[in-house]
Amino acid sequence: MSPAARWWEPLADGRVRCLLCPRDCVLKEGQRGHCFVRANQGGELVLTTYGRSSGFCVDPIEKKPLNHFHPGSATLSFGTAGCNLACRFCQNWDISKSRDTDTLAATATPEQIAARAVELGCRSVAFTYNDPVIFAEYAIDTAKACHARGIETVAVTAGYIHPEPRAALFAQMDAANVDLKGFTDRFYQKLARGHLEPVLDTLRYLVHETDCWVEITTLLIPGWNDSDDELRAEAEWIRDHLAPTVPLHFTAFHPAWRMVDTPPTPPATVRRARAIAREVGLAFVYTGNIHDPEGGTTYCPGCSAAVIERDGYLLKSYHITDGACAHCHTPIPGRFDPTPGHWGPRRMGVTFERPA
Repeated sequence: MSPAARWWEPLADGRVRCLLCPRDCVLKEGQRGHCFVRANQGGELVLTTYGRSSGFCVDPIEKKPLNHFHPGSATLSFGTAGCNLACRFCQNWDISKSRDTDTLAATATPEQIAARAVELGCRSVAFTYNDPVIFAEYAIDTAKACHARGIETVAVTAGYIHPEPRAALFAQMDAANVDLKGFTDRFYQKLARGHLEPVLDTLRYLVHETDCWVEITTLLIPGWNDSDDELRAEAEWIRDHLAPTVPLHFTAFHPAWRMVDTPPTPPATVRRARAIAREVGLAFVYTGNIHDPEGGTTYCPGCSAAVIERDGYLLKSYHITDGACAHCHTPIPGRFDPTPGHWGPRRMGVTFERPA
């Protein structure tokens, strides 16, 4: 029997209703939810992937992407399997779309993960590759173990979650990158089988009601979410409903999963998106999945100096003192250390001994 899940209710006919996310899956005995990992076993909802992972790696924190959260540091990253959205363009489809339990070849307890992060010199542990929303119980327990050892935690998420579990999950997260996939409900319905508003609600909640550091990523898909009007509307919403200082990352799409016939995003489109968002008034807009040192660099909104120069995941210079521009002392929002980390662009696989 898998560990019991939270956020569900029994129904009179032996079915159960999952209350984790807006899908509200109703499951008969033996059935799994849309996410594939939450199942009705014996009239109870269980999390079938607790303690099991598709793999562990040490990544640069900038890969999440987070550019204002302990720059240059290493983060111990892992995911499980499954997802509660159904993005036709998924860039991690081999993990998030997996229906094969053999994908979950690695096992580790929350305490083992925290201890290994300390041993490896990681500043944080990141729940990523697939969405931690669907393994929230495992992510919460792991985050608590990490905090007990002074390790911070990161959620890389689509933000598709109900308010009650959202509060429990993000109370244990020090930072989050929220994947805002597009800025129309049509996009979410057609390409992700979801809706836009729950994601916007999560963003409002995180920015205004928590201490979690938040950055946003939008993957630009040619012909779907890359028009000037939509890009401008998204940037204006972030400016007006969140804050003009919330970092926004525009990244390039590469053909994958069920959209292999869609062309990759031209680098010029990604740069155009950054220019539009900056014109609207966002202070920190970045490009990703293309080689663009200018689009990866953090500029001071006060004096326009390059305060963190990046080339890909490599930090080239760091001019932040006490959380402010070293040149003009304008505050730079984020979580900054006196000196940056030096992990660089490396990616290192990590293995665990099986728990006793």
